[in-house]
Amino acid sequence: QLFAHWEAVAGTHRVSLPRDMAGPIAQMTRHGRLREPVPYATLARRDKCEEGAYEERQYPAGKWACVTRGEPMYEQSISLSFMKLMRYICKENSRGCYLGMTVPVLNEIHLTKEGTKLARDVLTAFYLPGAFQQNPPIPTDPEIHIIERAPLRVITRVFYGMTTEETILREIGLLWELLGSTDTVLRETYIVAVYENPSIPQRRNEIWFIRRA
Repeated sequence: QLFAHWEAVAGTHRVSLPRDMAGPIAQMTRHGRLREPVPYATLARRDKCEEGAYEERQYPAGKWACVTRGEPMYEQSISLSFMKLMRYICKENSRGCYLGMTVPVLNEIHLTKEGTKLARDVLTAFYLPGAFQQNPPIPTDPEIHIIERAPLRVITRVFYGMTTEETILREIGLLWELLGSTDTVLRETYIVAVYENPSIPQRRNEIWFIRRA
């Protein structure tokens, strides 16, 4: 029944769910409430009204497990990447154990030169729990890379629901309207931060604008 539910969710993202995902799904569901937040410091907050609320944060350097996919649709890329990361988190690692879940999972995207579409390649990144930051378990999947990401300063705004190319482009446009004209953030690279699993219809997400170094 649990597998059938996730199979239906995968169908909405135009991907098929392999049978070998049954184990990781059961394990992630069992540990669902225990999720370690990625550490950060809030630098500034603007919340004159809910629609216009955004904040600036600083994230420290840290080790992330990353997968890059370039499927025809954004949701296909992130779904297939996260299946790989789920297997790594649940057992397919050099420790052979469940590592624990952290939130948010980050999806780094790039706009085409015209700025009207998302480029095909999406990098999906999972922050390694604190217990494994110094000595990350090695993935058995060669497509998963453990990367030390530099400190990150971002401007972030919450939105809810599906993360399709259309909704992401809309959210990027809305945050640009709130910020006005500025050259202090990148214009070609953005991050979609995901806090809840894809089976939740009104799941919480954030759009992140990256401060220039």
